[in-house]
Amino acid sequence: MKTKLFLLAGLGLSFLAVPALAQDAAPQPSAVPDPETADPRGDFAIVGAGAGILPNYEGSDDYGFSPVPAAIGQLEGFRFTFLGNRLSVDLIRDGYGPTVDIQAGPIGVIGFNRTSADAIDDPQVALLEERNTAIELGGYVGIGKTGVLTSDYDRLSATISYRYDVAGAHDSGILTPTLAYTTPLSTKALVGLFLSAERVENGYGDAYFSVSAAESLRSGLPVFDADGGWKNYTIGFAGAHSLTGDLTGGLQMVVGGTYRRLLGDFSASPVTAIAGSPHQWLGTVGLAYSF
Repeated sequence: MKTKLFLLAGLGLSFLAVPALAQDAAPQPSAVPDPETADPRGDFAIVGAGAGILPNYEGSDDYGFSPVPAAIGQLEGFRFTFLGNRLSVDLIRDGYGPTVDIQAGPIGVIGFNRTSADAIDDPQVALLEERNTAIELGGYVGIGKTGVLTSDYDRLSATISYRYDVAGAHDSGILTPTLAYTTPLSTKALVGLFLSAERVENGYGDAYFSVSAAESLRSGLPVFDADGGWKNYTIGFAGAHSLTGDLTGGLQMVVGGTYRRLLGDFSASPVTAIAGSPHQWLGTVGLAYSF
């Protein structure tokens, strides 16, 4: 596979958040749900798959296609989210309708960044040492408000997560704040915008953006010692349109795109500045089914 699943996290809000929030946001065509009689812990599931176009590695200017599997569900008010290489669970039960809800729970990510030279098109970066698979475990907290600006069903949420590599790939942590807004245009269409950033510790910068003397001799890239710090910011959009039924049940087409800008040492590193680009584009299109 040319592309790397670690970048699928950047596609998460583009692909999965739209049908997930549609479950919260869109009323049934016949009537607006009554919060007094509705079951706030109703079970549901949304499954989907799509095709994403994304860089070969973080910082690359070569692109390829990758499948994007996804699923979200709620059981007795507890919500889980799966996207490619990422799994999270909200351990605080959600409310129903216009409300404020608190989110908190565990998160896990498997990182495949530069684990295979065969997946890298750039000949110089392909000569750098392969990295181990990262297993990043941690948690997140957040707050969301449904019924903000346009209706009782638009939603604004803010979350922050922290995870740490426990597999020895980079032996460091990643902090990720995210702000997202979605609004239904009708019972069949919904759009969303989001902004996020990542701050990483020194081990991450050293593992993926430094170039050692031995690697420099082998690849021709200059020696570089990357430190931690704010790695990137990301802005994106997402949209969904029902093909059958409405946003709360049936088949939906989902599209999305993100722009990610690498910063600091992560932009100045030879794997980015010489062999790649600090401007990272990601896009996806897929189908999701709600039931």
